[in-house]
Amino acid sequence: MPRSKEIPEDVKEKIIFYHKSGKGYKAISKIMGLHRSTVRTIISKWKTLGTVMNLPRSGRPTKISPRTQRKIIQEVTKKPEITSKELQASLALAKIRVHDSTIRRRLGQIRKREIVSKRKTLQKKKINACVLFENNLQEDSQVYEENLLKTEVAEVEVFI
Repeated sequence: MPRSKEIPEDVKEKIIFYHKSGKGYKAISKIMGLHRSTVRTIISKWKTLGTVMNLPRSGRPTKISPRTQRKIIQEVTKKPEITSKELQASLALAKIRVHDSTIRRRLGQIRKREIVSKRKTLQKKKINACVLFENNLQEDSQVYEENLLKTEVAEVEVFI
């Protein structure tokens, strides 16, 4: 077996069975086709923990369960323009509390970029302020050009 593969539990149980029947590491490794050190580690793990199961890895548990994730995907595919806040509210009805940024992050992770929920649109006040600023800027540039033309005409008249 390649080194990076995990050994199935039934193989580990066979190793433990052979060990209980009195066979040594070398004999078990020959029967199972594994390295002696592998057999030794499996047996020592069984002696310390009392089990041969593959234990869960360390790490923070996920906030969104696979079932919740399927629900999010289903809602987003049904209605692509749904916002993450609306998704959060619909999940809250099902008594699932998740932050909206977590929902956006999960949608990005599952490669649903084309249907990712929208963020909050620009507010009306901000849009109006931007439009006013642009209009004032254009008016100022027109006034500046007129003043520039007047000064150029005045300079030409002075030199004539």
